[in-house]
This record gives sequence, C-alpha cells and structure tokens, in this order.
Amino acid sequence: MNAKTETPVNVNSVSRISAGTIIKGEIVSPFDIRIDGSFEGRLSSKGRVVIGESSDIKGDIIAINVDLFGKVNGNIFVKDTLSLKEGCVLEGNIQTRKLYVELGSEFNGNCKMISEEEFAQVAGEEFSAE
Repeated sequence: MNAKTETPVNVNSVSRISAGTIIKGEIVSPFDIRIDGSFEGRLSSKGRVVIGESSDIKGDIIAINVDLFGKVNGNIFVKDTLSLKEGCVLEGNIQTRKLYVELGSEFNGNCKMISEEEFAQVAGEEFSAE
C-alpha cells in the first residue's frame, strides 16, 4: 500500500479577518490571508489572498494570488493568478499575469497583463527578497 504523505497546513500561517470585523490601515504578511470582514487601506501578502463573500475592501491589494468572492473598491496587483468568482464585484484596475473570470462576476476598470518583472516594480521592496 502506498501512503500519500501531505504536508499539514499550519493554521498559524493563515491570517483571518472574520465577518463583522472592521480594520483600517495597512496589512503586510508573508503568509496567506482570508478576509470576510471589512478592510480599508493597503493589503500586501506574499501568499494567497482570499476575499470572502461577505467582505468589503476599500484599497489596493498586492499578492502572489488572489481569489475574489466579495467586494473590492481599489486596484489589484497579482504576481500569478487573479480569480474573479461568481458574485464578486471589483471597482478598480487589475495588473496580473493570469486572469480567471467566472460568469456572474462584475468588473469595472482596466486590466493589464504583466510580467514578473513588471510586478516586482509595482510591488516594491517587500517582494524583492523572493
């Protein structure tokens, strides 16, 4: 019998902002982030950012990957893949390498497909050490 070994996910490596929580300011994280509450400011993650169905974000997001289920009013900069999920609303501009758009998602803004080098210029110093 061949047993498949999976690396366990460390729950402390995922930051979560729960529904009903309101945060204003700047978030910088080397790990994944999930937001189900409200956030106003600048969000930067060296991992995946998941914007949940009940979320309301006002500000820019910079990340390696983004899954958008909720509402964002701001610009999104993604090194790899941005996924606009059914029911999401994005009012802002996108710069990404790959874009996945589901039917029923709403996007009002401009989209530019960028290279990793262009992402590094936009993302700034916190991503230069990758």
